[in-house]
Amino acid sequence: MKQHNKSIRCLFLSDTHLGFDYPLRPRISRRRRGDDFFNNFYRVLKFARDKRVDFVVHGGDLFFRSKAPQPVIDKTYQALYEFVNSGIKVFIVPGNHERSILPASLFIAVPNLFIFDRPKRILIEVRGVPVLLDGFPFIRNNIRKHFVSVVNGLKYEYNNSKIRLLCMHQAVEGAKVGPKNYTFRDGNDVIRMHDIPCAYHAVLAGHIHKRQILVKHAHKMNSLIPIIYPGSTERTSFAEKLEEKGFYLIEFYGNNQNCWKIGKINFIKVPTRPMVDIYLDGNINKQNIEDSILRSIRDLNPNSILRIKINDKIDSHTKNKLTGEYLRKILPESMNYQFVPGTWNNDKINQ
Repeated sequence: MKQHNKSIRCLFLSDTHLGFDYPLRPRISRRRRGDDFFNNFYRVLKFARDKRVDFVVHGGDLFFRSKAPQPVIDKTYQALYEFVNSGIKVFIVPGNHERSILPASLFIAVPNLFIFDRPKRILIEVRGVPVLLDGFPFIRNNIRKHFVSVVNGLKYEYNNSKIRLLCMHQAVEGAKVGPKNYTFRDGNDVIRMHDIPCAYHAVLAGHIHKRQILVKHAHKMNSLIPIIYPGSTERTSFAEKLEEKGFYLIEFYGNNQNCWKIGKINFIKVPTRPMVDIYLDGNINKQNIEDSILRSIRDLNPNSILRIKINDKIDSHTKNKLTGEYLRKILPESMNYQFVPGTWNNDKINQ
């Protein structure tokens, strides 16, 4: 077997959604999920630092929403600032949740932190090997129509780069989402597979929360180009309750002729709390409701996130007892819960 003389490693994560369920002045005291999102973000950065990867790419939706509270912005950028000061470069694609623009801060005006705030190409050198990263922020209006012109605008002048990557936050034809594997095929928000240029070693894409690797067949070059979705680093909804979460460690190998190709693509899992559906049937009443709920969670992980479904036959007196205050009294403090949307008005859905 042919031996590879050198390797370059890229860590690729996406859709961290920092700020999710992270209120600064909560009205009630209870466990929030916001720390789960930050903790997994910190885990990924620690892995990258401990393993001394060569560079990190974030595929977009760093934040949960465009107008993130300033403390959330500062907390996020402080972590990135400390990380890039360790000497590892980070590249970030602004996503749709940021409305294609990351919040400004002095923390990000530092060496080793690069943001694709517009379509641009960035050439770096990793131990003497030129690596090219092309990227652009999320395009909301008709990416299907504009993708080719955006990428062609980068002019394909590769400056003798040995590794070439395209970084973006978009849906590509064939990507799947949800428990039923809905597949993106047509539509103005979907990039055609055949429009992806064959000159890249890989496409690093965010936006799709289910991790997956699509493949473009570059027949003229007799090669396969992976379109890599690492998925989100936390479960943002019950549609993702069975999905493993994590990031990819991607290795590129070079031979004696300094020709490079993509090699190992390893998925690294991060811990996630279990999401469990609880069904309250029509036999419960005001007298046995507490026992029924406690029996339904008896064997669950105490850190579970619950989704409560209520049978339509439950009488209104029993149903009205199921308030957030009541559930907080009987459920472990370590659990989160929510009702199936539509059960209550919006102020009672997520607790």
